[in-house]
Amino acid sequence: MDIGYPEAEVIRVVLDNLNTHKLAFLYEAFEPAEARRIARKLELPYTPKHGSWLNMAEIELSVLQQQCLDRRIPDADTLKSEIAAWEHQRNAEQATIDWRFSVTDARKKLERLYPSLPA
Repeated sequence: MDIGYPEAEVIRVVLDNLNTHKLAFLYEAFEPAEARRIARKLELPYTPKHGSWLNMAEIELSVLQQQCLDRRIPDADTLKSEIAAWEHQRNAEQATIDWRFSVTDARKKLERLYPSLPA
């Protein structure tokens, strides 16, 4: 934080499934004053357990692993070339993720976040 983003007022750390990540971990790693200083700069925005964009990114990375990285790649240049070719093909096909978590499903699963309004 002090090296990479010394002038940042706030650093937003986007983590999937926020409820498993707490700033309290800082107090396990640092003295209280230092932990408090770091915690004041960090912001952990809420991401739902199901349906976040990170889930989609994880799915896409899984597809990359299965379709492109399922073998030994000898060096970084070959890796870059293979990933670029995979990406080009994926984009040319306009490939999408079969996202099955609909708004209706989200409203059921996350009912507490979608309050009902009186009729």
